Amino acid sequence: MAVSRLLEDVLSAEPAEVGREASIAAHVRAGLDARLRAHEAGTRVGEDPEELHQMRVSVRRMRAMLRSARPFLDREESEPLRAELGWLGRALGPVRDLDVLLERLRSEFADLPETERAAAEQLVSGLDTEYLRARDDMLAALDSDRYQDLLELLARATRELPGRGSDVDAASQLRRLVRRQCGKLRKAVERLPAEPADAELHALRIDGKKVRYTAELAEPLLGAPVKRLIKTTKGFQDVLGEHQDACVAEERIRALLDGFGPRPDAGIAFAAGRLVEREEVRKADRRARWPESWSALSGAAAEV
Repeated sequence: MAVSRLLEDVLSAEPAEVGREASIAAHVRAGLDARLRAHEAGTRVGEDPEELHQMRVSVRRMRAMLRSARPFLDREESEPLRAELGWLGRALGPVRDLDVLLERLRSEFADLPETERAAAEQLVSGLDTEYLRARDDMLAALDSDRYQDLLELLARATRELPGRGSDVDAASQLRRLVRRQCGKLRKAVERLPAEPADAELHALRIDGKKVRYTAELAEPLLGAPVKRLIKTTKGFQDVLGEHQDACVAEERIRALLDGFGPRPDAGIAFAAGRLVEREEVRKADRRARWPESWSALSGAAAEV
């Protein structure tokens, strides 16, 4: 697919740098990563799952950044870009999720005896077909005119995304944005019951991502305190992310077993039970650990 001169220029440019006196819109422009296309070739080939992971992370980071800085951006320009990045994220998501799930499950049963390992492989084999369908859908999205239009929109935004309103003290405004996002996370934690549901912990992880990406926008101006916040937020995300991965894996294992009917082969049922047991142990461990990661995050947030 042909690439415009504007997109070629953006893809080949060095990362933008902005000074402390620059507007928030300028910091957003510098953070927009039109070079996400650098991961596109690897994503298409599919040999290294990290390429797709980085492409998806780039999309998520840009969407979160545009959302956090919304009060300081021209919404007629920023909201269409954010919406189209959402579409791309949804196109990439199923393949990435299956990458994670298949790698996780196959690593789980790699140390089982040969007969149990063969049964476990038969259990998860249906995911391979699902994975191929998801890749076909993803590649169709990357081949579409809509994806090319998104790249052009992103390239223009890195050069021209306008701001709005008063923006004379970007550092103070960004600090306010970070504190506001941290406050939302704190309220979400305080609303949790003594034994949160799995879905509530997953929602907390999403709120943590918003803190992290807002902090990454502010880090060039706010320095060391925000760096510490980013580090502790990553730890918080990791613990809750591992909990969510265990929840998803357990749910998918049970669904795969159901696919073998009411009386599955005993070996397959046994393998499913072994895998579910391991995921439940991991869930319990991460449930016990997340409050400590929240304490670290909360302490770092108080210093911003």
